[in-house]
Amino acid sequence: MWRVLRSSVTFPPVPPVGEVLRRYPRTGEPLACEPLTKGLLNHGYRVSTTRGTYFLKHHLDKHHLDDASGDHATIVRQHRATQQLHSLGVPVAPPLADTDGDTVTVIDGRRYALHPWVDGLHRDGTQLTTAQSRRLGALLGAVHTGLEQVMEAAPPPPVRAQSPDPAETFELIDDLLASASAPGTGPRDAFDELAVHRLVERRALLEQHAHRRPPTPGEPARGWVHGDFHPLNLLYRGPDPVAIVDWDRLGVQPRAEEAVRAAAIFFVRPGGELALEKVRAYARAYRRSAGASAAELAAAVHRVWWERLNDFWILRWRYRLHDRRADPQFPAVSALAVWWTREYETVSEAFTG
Repeated sequence: MWRVLRSSVTFPPVPPVGEVLRRYPRTGEPLACEPLTKGLLNHGYRVSTTRGTYFLKHHLDKHHLDDASGDHATIVRQHRATQQLHSLGVPVAPPLADTDGDTVTVIDGRRYALHPWVDGLHRDGTQLTTAQSRRLGALLGAVHTGLEQVMEAAPPPPVRAQSPDPAETFELIDDLLASASAPGTGPRDAFDELAVHRLVERRALLEQHAHRRPPTPGEPARGWVHGDFHPLNLLYRGPDPVAIVDWDRLGVQPRAEEAVRAAAIFFVRPGGELALEKVRAYARAYRRSAGASAAELAAAVHRVWWERLNDFWILRWRYRLHDRRADPQFPAVSALAVWWTREYETVSEAFTG
């Protein structure tokens, strides 16, 4: 009899582990299934069997996030990309193929993938040395150049999306302020108080810096990117990464913008500042590895800074979707937008110097 190991986190019904594993006869019989608590977009499980340990991923349809990454063809494309990157030596954990050679198992309309279990730890920038930060930048560059080799040519660029319009952001701020001021689920708590403070502060910053909205640029260097490169999607064992996971957002984007966004997640300190010496080491290594110019990084810094100044995705999740899983990220993320605005030139130099 195999066991279901429960956690304090509420998960949907246990996946049909036995039925999935029957399609992978070499994996053995199931012994235990433990839901994993990290991750925001899919459900993952650690599955122990008579022959080893595996990671079972339930790819969710993400209609409420306007995300098409859960459709079958997209998942297959992600799987093929990781298989090919693995052959190039990029640290990934491609899915296993079943007896029919498929990597996606569909049961009752739900899509599952079985991966080898990778022992490792997540590390944010505070846990990385400067040398490790340099290796992280080189790794992301290797991901971008590797994807360029293994994926089909990037499709013709669509009309470049305009940068966020502050007039629309002001409307969003007013809407979120109303929700945070009167949450509707009880009295305001410390999170609501901080949200109100940051929203008022951000409105004043946008009024002051509206003239710095990035113009519609010439098309930057676009290519296939991981799409969600951050500490929870990287596993370390010892000093080096052993697996880049969660390729759900694999797609075509400006590559330098992914590099800047990743740095803003890895190297943000609890108070909202960036560890600039680590950013500098990371960015130099990325530019060498990816063949990106300093000008390309400077333009990406401008667009990502503006994006952050206008972005309130955590508050959207909390007040519109009633989803609080991202709440712990809000203090540092919201402080970063303020600090980055004040230290804009210094941050830009760290990415380009």
